[in-house]
Amino acid sequence: MATIHDCSDPSELLTGMRLARTAIARGGLVVMPTDTVYGVAADAFSPEAVQRLLDAKGRGRQSPPPVLIPDLATLDALAAEVPDEVRALVDAFWPGGLTVILPAREGLTWDLGDTAGTVALRMPANPVALSLLAETGPLAVSSANLTGEPAATTAQEAERMLGDSVAVYLDGGEGGTLGSTIVDASRIRSEGIRIVRHGAITDAAISEVLEGHGDGASA
Repeated sequence: MATIHDCSDPSELLTGMRLARTAIARGGLVVMPTDTVYGVAADAFSPEAVQRLLDAKGRGRQSPPPVLIPDLATLDALAAEVPDEVRALVDAFWPGGLTVILPAREGLTWDLGDTAGTVALRMPANPVALSLLAETGPLAVSSANLTGEPAATTAQEAERMLGDSVAVYLDGGEGGTLGSTIVDASRIRSEGIRIVRHGAITDAAISEVLEGHGDGASA
């Protein structure tokens, strides 16, 4: 049975992070806090681990998970192109509650599901999440809940829904109630930047940044 590790206790944090790294390396799942809701994470470069994540949530390949990253350098490593408008958005809101959909760089050895050649990327503003990402590299992360259920705002809620399908639970305290705002910039030349999910970053804040670059966002 998986154990919930209290990340406010230095000893438990150390143990939990060690076990989380091991679980990810072995293709297992980890629940971790983010600056929005809790996420369930898998090695983004392990198709088997990503499928395990989808199975745990009861989701199909038509709902590929976003990828959380530790820094801006990883954005350039994973995206085929990062337009100036997107750089302005990540400069304003990363680390934070903004996910950007971009064309994925060709040749990446991963299978996140039916992505149509894109990838959804985010750098979270949570020290536990960033510490884990710095050691594991990019993680496929989706909200830590069963499909159709509310997103977990505590590790205990996540454990109630996901149970033993997850190897390690990292408890970072009460999380947020809103998921990240998702913007699609994968067809920026023809369609501009579109807000495809409203969340932690307001539409007005996104529009304000984009208007300084001659673009606007439509819901």
